Amino acid sequence: MAGFNPFRLVEQTGVAAWVREDALAFPVLEAVHVSAVMLVFGSICMMDLRLLGAASLSQPVTRLSDEVLPWTWTAFAVAVVSGSLLMSGQAGAYAVNAQFQLKMALMLAAGCNMALFHFGVWRGVDAWDRAVAPPARAKLAGFLSLALWIGVIVAGRWVGWTFSASPF
Repeated sequence: MAGFNPFRLVEQTGVAAWVREDALAFPVLEAVHVSAVMLVFGSICMMDLRLLGAASLSQPVTRLSDEVLPWTWTAFAVAVVSGSLLMSGQAGAYAVNAQFQLKMALMLAAGCNMALFHFGVWRGVDAWDRAVAPPARAKLAGFLSLALWIGVIVAGRWVGWTFSASPF
């Protein structure tokens, strides 16, 4: 299909027009998005600091995970929905924005890190669940997670300083 542009299609939706044209849509969605990202990062920090042996040392890793991860996933879902709505108004401009691309790449890397952790070292969590110092691979996963999510936040803020109107 010559000329097919999914970003243009997104920008032509009623939702995208609402985000672009309603005086409150963007700022309210941005506030929701930033709040959700704060909850995602805060809850991930709790878990990662435990994996690093730097916080919540009296709590088993599995218990902390059970208590924190529902908050993480709920906040992540809210961040994805609000972020997608924010992007819809100027999808083409976001798609070509290098900082936005970096943010998405860092989130993908954070997801891969999480998957490797859960399908790798987490399988043996029973052996180190209550240990003050989890194994080196768990510490590495926690460190990488923190670094990647800090990168996501920095890149996300950077988008706002480099954003220009949609080319479509």
